[in-house]
Amino acid sequence: MAGNTFGSAFKIMTYGESHGKAIGVVIDGCPAGLEIDPMQIQRDLDRRRPGQSKIVTQRKESDSVEILSGVFEGKSTGTPISMVIFNQDQRSKDYSHIATKFRPSHADFTYQQKYGHRDYRGGGRSSARETAARVAGGAVARALIQSMGVEVFAYVDQVGHIILDKRYDAIDPAQIDQNDVRCPDAATAAKMEEYIKEIRKQGDTVGGVVCGVVKGCPVGLGQPAFDKLHADLGKAMLSINACKGFEYGSGFGGVAMKGSDHNDIFENQEGQIVTTTNHSGGIQGGISNGMDIYFRVAFKPVATIMQAQKSVDEDGEEVEVGGKGRHDPCVVPRAVAIVEAMASLVMADHMLRSRSDQV
Repeated sequence: MAGNTFGSAFKIMTYGESHGKAIGVVIDGCPAGLEIDPMQIQRDLDRRRPGQSKIVTQRKESDSVEILSGVFEGKSTGTPISMVIFNQDQRSKDYSHIATKFRPSHADFTYQQKYGHRDYRGGGRSSARETAARVAGGAVARALIQSMGVEVFAYVDQVGHIILDKRYDAIDPAQIDQNDVRCPDAATAAKMEEYIKEIRKQGDTVGGVVCGVVKGCPVGLGQPAFDKLHADLGKAMLSINACKGFEYGSGFGGVAMKGSDHNDIFENQEGQIVTTTNHSGGIQGGISNGMDIYFRVAFKPVATIMQAQKSVDEDGEEVEVGGKGRHDPCVVPRAVAIVEAMASLVMADHMLRSRSDQV
């Protein structure tokens, strides 16, 4: 199976399965001398880990990370950084009933058809558990871009029909982690949480949207024609489990605007060229223009529901499939950390590539 590596100058390769012994990540391309704080990596993992609240899966994983190589005396050495997270709370028996059945909207059928063999325990490599490795790698990428003055944050913007009625530049990032939903508005977060609990009682699931923001991005990141900055951000987000859509700047809403309203007018503010509006989302021609980058990532309802559904097995015979085990009723509260990680990886990669452009 190829396709487990992401990035060009700053690369990660993730490994492991949901119900295997461990999952992990190898980072290649991290410059030497970067301060690596294991506690900060762990804090990012804690924001993604299961069992952290009543509105996420109750699988009990500490997601404790161990750095195996590439760091000495608290700093990167320039060699590959390897990190491992050992699985602790697998309940593979919860999946024995679907060993030969194809769960609706899961990767069971496609993996079986493509590879002729699949790990049905929690989805194996297709499980969202793999994203813990991304978050560990993204934490190192975040440390790198922060050392260059770039900040990344994300928050829950929508759960089902409940939408936060605030733009990204009107929220207080300090409020994101003040509730279990990770919506930076207490009143909206309370409505979202109650709705998720209601959906869970029904044995069902619900989707949502995560908004990501990059601040302090310098002008000039992006590699046209095929490695445009927004294209790589889109690929990063669409590679996350359950992601069904990506838009940046005005996104799909921009189609209802006229060009005279949508165009971002340039002006000189104290010797710095900026735009009066930011419908472009900080990227023009695939290259960052120095304004804030903002984007939205749509996640579908989690495919595993606690209701009986019709399907077929590997022989094409009609069967009934019912969810068992511990699953998220809504993925977006935990997806915030994953969106931040993937955005950090893209920014780290392009910042290092930009350096080579200037040599």
